[in-house]
Amino acid sequence: MPEAVQPVRHTWTEDIQGLSMGVFMCGIGVHLLTNLGLLTGQTAGIAVIVSYLTGWSFGACFFVINIPFYVLAWMRMGPVFTLRSLISVTLLSVVTTLLPYGWTVGTIELGLGAIICGSLAGAGLLILFRHNGSMGGIGILALLIQDKTGFRAGYVQLGADAIIFSVAVFIFPLQIVAWSLVGAVVTNMIIAVNHRRDRYIAT
Repeated sequence: MPEAVQPVRHTWTEDIQGLSMGVFMCGIGVHLLTNLGLLTGQTAGIAVIVSYLTGWSFGACFFVINIPFYVLAWMRMGPVFTLRSLISVTLLSVVTTLLPYGWTVGTIELGLGAIICGSLAGAGLLILFRHNGSMGGIGILALLIQDKTGFRAGYVQLGADAIIFSVAVFIFPLQIVAWSLVGAVVTNMIIAVNHRRDRYIAT
């Protein structure tokens, strides 16, 4: 019988590069999304909705909403994962605040924009998960459920998104909600198909 393959641990430089790239890709996705007036799912979706309704910055809303989830992460997934998630969320808040100063988004058709945003967010989150990080919030809960039950994190997040978008229907135009849902499905399918603990183990 072939010997079991031992997972290769990431070095600190690889983790820093991976977490930074994951955050940056998510930040670009959020920047495009908010400029198009679209919504997203998970904790970021809640933050976007609160930001639209209150006028507060997305970065501030996202950071505050994530705070309770860090307690769950610390208790169930350990200090390393919690610290990396906290750093990732903080950096995303900074990135989304600074990007508008250097990049004015041009014209993008809503459907194409939703797919681009969903793809960037999905790839960014996948990178974060593979370097033992996350964007906090519902993502932490989804990873915990996947590790405990085997039910894919992407599907958990898709269920949470269905609830968020059901609420959004009563607040935003139907076209906006529909295209936003397309972007959320793209994000979660990327995670559901590509993030599997039996194929890839982050340490």
